[in-house]
Amino acid sequence: MNYSLRKIALLIILTFGFSSNAQVKKWTLQECVEYALKNNISIKQSELDNKLADIDKKLAVGNFLPNLNAGGSHSWNIGLNQNITTGLLENQTIQFTSASLNSSINIYNGLQNQNRLRRAKLAQTASLYQLSKMQDDISLNIANLYLEILFNKENLKVQQNQLANDEKQLIRSQELVDAGMVPRGDLLDMKATVASDKQRVIVAENTLFLSRLSLAQLLTLEDFENFDTVDTDVDFKISPVLAQTPEAIVQKANETRVEIKIAQANLDLASRDIKIAKGALQPSITGFYSFSTRASYSERVTGFTPNTANPFSVIAQVEGTGQNVLQQNFLPIFSKAAPLLDQFSDNKGHNFGLQLTIPVFNGFSARGNVERSKISFERNNNALKQAKLDLETNVYQSITDAKAALNTYESSLTTMEARKEAFNYAKEKYEVGMMNAFDYNQSQTLFINAQSDVVRAKYDALFKMKIVEFYFGIPIIQKQ
Repeated sequence: MNYSLRKIALLIILTFGFSSNAQVKKWTLQECVEYALKNNISIKQSELDNKLADIDKKLAVGNFLPNLNAGGSHSWNIGLNQNITTGLLENQTIQFTSASLNSSINIYNGLQNQNRLRRAKLAQTASLYQLSKMQDDISLNIANLYLEILFNKENLKVQQNQLANDEKQLIRSQELVDAGMVPRGDLLDMKATVASDKQRVIVAENTLFLSRLSLAQLLTLEDFENFDTVDTDVDFKISPVLAQTPEAIVQKANETRVEIKIAQANLDLASRDIKIAKGALQPSITGFYSFSTRASYSERVTGFTPNTANPFSVIAQVEGTGQNVLQQNFLPIFSKAAPLLDQFSDNKGHNFGLQLTIPVFNGFSARGNVERSKISFERNNNALKQAKLDLETNVYQSITDAKAALNTYESSLTTMEARKEAFNYAKEKYEVGMMNAFDYNQSQTLFINAQSDVVRAKYDALFKMKIVEFYFGIPIIQKQ
């Protein structure tokens, strides 16, 4: 019974272990780049800048449209007020309701609206260039970190293989010591070598983990401890772009790289700012229209009736006879206020016209803005020239670095082959007792270092060739 339970428990543990391992995803370079382009914080920030540029463009379009504002009010006047019906001051409460509609439109303002719209379109394009540059920079960083992980994996394999060989050699040394063919000191040296190999393996493992961590953090992954890349052997091929002349690569870079496009877009923006600033020096014409109406809740006069209490009033006397001139007195007949809609219809009014504004003096602000815009244009013009120079310098530098890395890789291959032959020869001599352990370990260390140098030079050359391809317009990954 206990045996069966142990079998079931073991089966559960193995199953859980296999399922856990199956959940560990191994990422390809393309998957890393595509994930970063969707989730990297810097790229998200740049995408928000694009949205702001879109909003600015909508606002620039809105400047061509008339504005329209509606308003209304209702008020109570309590206390001594003039009776609007009788014209007398009375203690009373009077209510009023009013409504209005106002609109205006820029007819001419020195073409500032047109230039602002063109500027907004340029800013929108410049924002897209900035996003593209951010994506390129992130892709390049990911490619660098990805290749670093591959290098660290191969370097770890080199150290692990060397440890396995030295452990076998330690067993062989024990046999030689037991046979009396080599001194016991050689066995101790071999044990020290194995201990050093284990230490190098640990260092290589830690370096690999840190490189994985760096890439996982760039991808903003939370489960960075389980992050890993696909185990793949990278074929070393010399990039055909290196067969191009430096001048051809520079010309291609000027056509494709966004650094030049960003600098040119900034120059165009500065040029448009000058036109906007100059527009403020010109007269502007604005059309306006307003509609208003009102209503009162006071009683109104709907007729008159004779004043029986005081039928007549003396208004004058006839000259000479002194006869009084009489006028019949009437009293007003009051009714409730007219219907609200009728009052709004009867009291409506319109006001429209054109307004001309001529700038005469504004504390030098308008002309100061023009001069400031001209200086900004010169700055951006210099920035464009500098961007072209920097790009040319970077291209030549990348070509030089790539060729130097290729030479280093070829030299490291030659060195490794020589160290390999020397190590094999030392191994043969050591096994027959013709070489001590110290000299053997020295030869072995040189061979290990040569292997590591080959791996390092390989990935260094691959990345530097990738940079040259990048300037030639070849993306880091081919989009599917």
